[in-house]
Amino acid sequence: MNYILFDGPARNQLLPFTYTRPVAEIRVGIMTIREKWEHYLGTTTTTITEDYLSDKYPMVELEENILINASFCPTPQLIELVKGLKENQAIFSGEDMIAFFTKDSQEEVDLDTYEAIEFTHDCVKIEHTWDIFSKNAEAIALDFECLTHNRQSEPIPSSNNVIAPENIFIEEGAILEFTTLNASSGPIYIGKNAEIMEGTVVRGPLALCDNATLKLATKIYGATTVGPHCKVGGEVNNSVLMGYSNKGHDGFLGNSVLGEWCNIGADSNNSNLKNNYAEVKLWDYETERFAKTGLQFCGLMMGDHSKCGINTMFNTGTVVGVNANIFGSGFPRNFVPSYSWGGSAGFTTYKTDKAFEVAEVVMSRRGIEFSEQDKAILEFVFEETKKYRRD
Repeated sequence: MNYILFDGPARNQLLPFTYTRPVAEIRVGIMTIREKWEHYLGTTTTTITEDYLSDKYPMVELEENILINASFCPTPQLIELVKGLKENQAIFSGEDMIAFFTKDSQEEVDLDTYEAIEFTHDCVKIEHTWDIFSKNAEAIALDFECLTHNRQSEPIPSSNNVIAPENIFIEEGAILEFTTLNASSGPIYIGKNAEIMEGTVVRGPLALCDNATLKLATKIYGATTVGPHCKVGGEVNNSVLMGYSNKGHDGFLGNSVLGEWCNIGADSNNSNLKNNYAEVKLWDYETERFAKTGLQFCGLMMGDHSKCGINTMFNTGTVVGVNANIFGSGFPRNFVPSYSWGGSAGFTTYKTDKAFEVAEVVMSRRGIEFSEQDKAILEFVFEETKKYRRD
């Protein structure tokens, strides 16, 4: 059977992260949504996404296909239903369509004519940017069970101070000495070749992914995900760094999500609680206004390739787009459009040639090519987000 993950209606609510990736490539918990589905299904998947992303994330269609809404994270119960789908059958959760069977020969799909199978169990559904951190504890727990089932952890070195070691799993090649690991409030997963430097204090749930680093004396509160090849220092609380991003120095990051290739300057901080304890509002790309989140704690949402200089201060509920460069004193506004250059004193446009020079250097440091596909995606984002910038 051929499985295809599609973006679904949540795509616009997950901007700026879905400017540069399909919904399936969002990391929540330990794995990306695609990695979760492929692990459970035991096979690869392809993608239906925006046209400008499809060269990098292509779709392969065979004679028989099952299309899956990538906003839904899999569970064993859901996988059983998906694998059992037959012609003219679809799985729903209330009004939400999760998956349906289709043939290449079908000219169109009319779900009203399909047999509806109701999924009645709970699962993690990523509908908004803030779901990525607010549902991260549940996602880490599910991924931890999935990845460690019937496997033996590497031994925990004796120099570490450990609480609830049964909830800690260490992959091959990980390095950790003279740390404090408290897994009593949630599991701690330490990926391949990851490192936790001396003096670090961790309270789970934590997903420290492959080749990621917690620097000296870092303080981590769950539920936090440090994606592959990320470097983190200072204090972090209930945040997700998707991959290849750095917050290497002192400063606070809380209830936040960083995309890939971001950098947070030394002693930078974000607020995650308003002074009046009111509900936090975030910029909504679909309505082009600020919208209620239903959350009291909500910090920074930063798209791919964005960076801030030392001592940057972010207000509660700040959204930063793709390839923004923020610096200077004072608080920048709560919505920083993609390709913005500046800070509280004002912004100019960050030209693509300069932005791409930086991207090429940053990615090459990790042995990854800044490809023509990457460039085309970022050029599209530049044009798509022009309306938000004021020079």
